[in-house]
Amino acid sequence: MPIVVDIDVMLARRKMSVGELADRVGITPANLAVLKNGRAKAVRFSTLAALCEVLTCQPGDLLRWEAEDAEDAVDAEDAVDAGGAVDADEAVGAPGE
Repeated sequence: MPIVVDIDVMLARRKMSVGELADRVGITPANLAVLKNGRAKAVRFSTLAALCEVLTCQPGDLLRWEAEDAEDAVDAEDAVDAGGAVDADEAVGAPGE
């Protein structure tokens, strides 16, 4: 996936544990692990905002885009042309949203 999640970098800079971040943001450690390991298919803006508030950073400090090779880029383009549906099975957000 071309979106890379750099939560580990910010956790190290802030000398904060995953458990502490999860508690302060209001999500489960398991959901935070899904997000930080790049397995999430979506993230709510409210969750991203809470992460940025707790870590005192910008969204760009947590997420970055890396180009895929040409073959993967064509596959992604075809998927968007086919309707652009998003599978939210692993969407990450605060409870109750």
